[in-house]
Amino acid sequence: MVKKGLSPIVGANELLALHQQQDFILIDVSNSHDAFTNYQNRHLKGALFVDLNAQLADIKDDFSKGGRHPLPTTEQFSRTLSSLGITKNSHVVVYDDKSAANSAARFWWMLKAAGHEWVQVLNGGLQAAQKAGYPLEKDINQPQQAEPYKIEKWQLPLADMAEVASAATDGKSIVIDVRDSERYNGIVEPVDLVAGHIPGAINIPFKLNLDSNGLFLPPEALQKIYQESFNRAQPANMIVHCGSGVTACHTLLAMAYAGFELPKLYVGSWSEWSRNNQPIAAQKL
Repeated sequence: MVKKGLSPIVGANELLALHQQQDFILIDVSNSHDAFTNYQNRHLKGALFVDLNAQLADIKDDFSKGGRHPLPTTEQFSRTLSSLGITKNSHVVVYDDKSAANSAARFWWMLKAAGHEWVQVLNGGLQAAQKAGYPLEKDINQPQQAEPYKIEKWQLPLADMAEVASAATDGKSIVIDVRDSERYNGIVEPVDLVAGHIPGAINIPFKLNLDSNGLFLPPEALQKIYQESFNRAQPANMIVHCGSGVTACHTLLAMAYAGFELPKLYVGSWSEWSRNNQPIAAQKL
């Protein structure tokens, strides 16, 4: 039985113990061009597959309106949860193959935003579980349809482009860009059309959340990283973004693990901002 005070992070050995109880729903949210093929070839025993692009986003042709991975409606997400057999009382464990940096944290954030209490992300992802001896399989698991999962609204704070523009220059708010420093500085831009960052945003790359083995740093270490950057700002005055609102959730997950109240997520992120004739800053070479 899951107890209150559940950590947002679960270790591979803990997951192995849970596997013996078989009282949870395991979700593989690994994302790549060959994600489903990779799932078919190898995944943690019992895991269901979730597609980032099809189930955790409502992708439009025009990225200037919501970015590359805009949120689905609550009605769409409700249908996804029901199709996975997830109910309000389900204990859900999510993993991906990139230290939760790509999609697992996004699913975690969406579940929390839907009001779901019992959700954890696997520390170190697929690789850590495999190293711990968690059994693998190739079978495609079929979920049991559950009753409709009612979601009235997103319950975690969100920011839109206009609020980000104001926050970046008002002197009392903090906008955090979690992309790699080379993207933030405009040195490279492998995904979007324009390089650089939102003027006034600070850079705290999400990779700082992890140790050399791809595991989350202990909560105390994460507290130190973020407390030194917050400069006494309150979570209500902080906004986190990335390229398309996916990797930003990795930092929000790290903040939750460290015990912080969650700031706002700017889902549109750089993919929306950079397509709307907004001001752009870059490192001066």
